[in-house]
Amino acid sequence: EIRLVESGGGLVQAGGSLRLSCAASGLRFDDYAIGWFRQAPGKEREGFSCVSYRDGSTYYTDSVKGRFTISSDKAKKMVYLRMNSLRPEDTAVYYCGVELLGYCSSAAWSEFDYWGQGTQVTVSS
Repeated sequence: EIRLVESGGGLVQAGGSLRLSCAASGLRFDDYAIGWFRQAPGKEREGFSCVSYRDGSTYYTDSVKGRFTISSDKAKKMVYLRMNSLRPEDTAVYYCGVELLGYCSSAAWSEFDYWGQGTQVTVSS
């Protein structure tokens, strides 16, 4: 059974930093992609970053580019998200998901699945 567990959220002031973690288990093959998504109150869940173990590629949407950094430890099946210069509009529940064919891009957002329970990130102004 594929399972993802997010952690590391919390309350931080604008301009602060957090590091989120995503622990994956139950994945039988190595060529998958892990994506980070977030869902703000009243809005749909949106993808904003991913990393592919198939080709090592990473992707960021413009809204987080330059502020967030995705990294991974393949041996530990862990993916991390370092978030700097946080803004109140970053407030959301953050989720990680897996794309089993290893495609990492905005075109692949709909293919991500196996969501964890999410971790709340709140940025105060």
